Amino acid sequence: MANAPHGGVLKDLVARDEHLRENLKAEAHTLPDIVLTERQLCDLELIMNGGFSPLEGFMTEADYKGVVDNLRLADGALFPIPITLDVSREDIDRLHLAAGSRVALRDPRDDQALAIITVEDIYRPDQVKEAIQVFGADDPAHPAVAYLRNKVKEYYVGGKVQAIQPPTHFDYVALRYTPAELRAHFKKLAWRRVVAFQTRNPMHRAHRELTVRAARQRQANVLIHPVVGLTKPGDVDHYTRVRVYEAIMAKYPNGMGHLALLPLAMRMAGPREAVWHAIIRKNFGATHFIVGRDHAGPGKNSQGKDFYGPYDAQDLVMKYHEELQIEMVPFQQMTYLPSTDEYQPVDEVPKGTQTLDISGTELRRRLKTGAPIPDWFSYDAVVKTLRESYPPRAKQGFVIFLTGLYGSGKDTIAKALQVTLNQQGGRSVSLLLGDNIRPDLDTPFSATAEEHSKNLQRLAFVAAELARAGAAVILAPNAYTQAARDAIKDTILHQAGPGGNFFGIHVATPLEHCEANDRKGVYVRARAGEIRGVPGVDATFEPVERPQLTVDVTRQNIPEIVHSIVLLLETDSLL
Repeated sequence: MANAPHGGVLKDLVARDEHLRENLKAEAHTLPDIVLTERQLCDLELIMNGGFSPLEGFMTEADYKGVVDNLRLADGALFPIPITLDVSREDIDRLHLAAGSRVALRDPRDDQALAIITVEDIYRPDQVKEAIQVFGADDPAHPAVAYLRNKVKEYYVGGKVQAIQPPTHFDYVALRYTPAELRAHFKKLAWRRVVAFQTRNPMHRAHRELTVRAARQRQANVLIHPVVGLTKPGDVDHYTRVRVYEAIMAKYPNGMGHLALLPLAMRMAGPREAVWHAIIRKNFGATHFIVGRDHAGPGKNSQGKDFYGPYDAQDLVMKYHEELQIEMVPFQQMTYLPSTDEYQPVDEVPKGTQTLDISGTELRRRLKTGAPIPDWFSYDAVVKTLRESYPPRAKQGFVIFLTGLYGSGKDTIAKALQVTLNQQGGRSVSLLLGDNIRPDLDTPFSATAEEHSKNLQRLAFVAAELARAGAAVILAPNAYTQAARDAIKDTILHQAGPGGNFFGIHVATPLEHCEANDRKGVYVRARAGEIRGVPGVDATFEPVERPQLTVDVTRQNIPEIVHSIVLLLETDSLL
């Protein structure tokens, strides 16, 4: 028998509102609308299908404050993560948002209306407090805090939603189950005990051994329930991971395991996230849940220390064990014993027994370099899939990002570097200078600030797509603020896949030299007031933070600078 949902009732809003669907769909055409972000889309899907039961919408201020302060909704129900719909002041004014307003929520991919929210309140949260209480620190090294600072708008809208339709997916449709569907599947197969395994990483032989061992000890079946929404920046893409999961499922004893995908936007909130994951798996019908060492941890903070203790997540899940009503299975670290060709928990291995392990860092190194990965560590089908998606370092794309004052020589360096890389061969080489994606913006400093910002976004997107396909990209836009540079880097790292190799180079040529060699008269016109926004004259060129290389055409000639960039790439095994 599947576990009871959190709160006792599965809040399947799609089924609840099915009889109203056509009316709601027609109403949505008459309403103002909010186009959801990717994270909001993930959240809405799990609100509507009951994965976030007992929620029936985005949190009101009372619910939000209770969750941030005490891990509880206003009615006292345990819930550890704020689920919020953020909007800007401009959105509020444009949409005339107020208590009682009805607003359509649209899918950003196809513009379809998915739900209608009835606004209960609009409030301005203390996002610094949210970061400290929910994630443990207001530290931008935490990906969720960085997201909170850089992408979340300043107001939250609370209110219940009525479901029109779930988001349409075109990938792995057969593996996407709602809570109701998964519960029906368990019932059909007479699965009474189900151990759920959460993962955002590829699985290898140790994971298979761990989950099989956990199931056998409890006379249960295994639900492999990986996240395919938003995970930690830099993670293996979900397409590759799902192919890995499909390959490894064939290694389970017949009838023991089942694979289902979870469209969750993770927050990497460690202990709170573990409680959240347990609630979600309970809603999907699982009776047991494996909680790992440093479960959902984001890694190191700005001081180089782990954000959370290794067992903080397990401790918090145990604290709320009675309310959660799902049995926690502590993740046991497994190690390989070559003498018996088997995996055993580390704490059960006799002292002096030879063991073998490969760390995540070592695995990534072997994938990058093409070094062999032994079959005791992973399965041939898994390794083959990973190698197809993550080619050796020398075949990966990369982005060289040159930034400096107008006339600093960055364009000349970029053109010379393109010739040098073309000479070496092995990759296509793309050159993106200034505003050359938009010819109408080619005149320096002729664009408005909004046009310039959008153009930088276009350049970053194109660079990421080219690098993803294995190209060498030389990017030299006019990016004078650190925020603009960070946004470009963020796009490359998050969207270029295996080509997300980013090298920031500061062309630190002094302003005096740039002005003296300005053949187009940009600085002269700026000082005469004919054009505005020229860094060094009436605008600031903000200091470049943490460049991998700093060069200066008054101290080095162009061939020397190009050679130093080539050496940087060779040091990183990209050439």
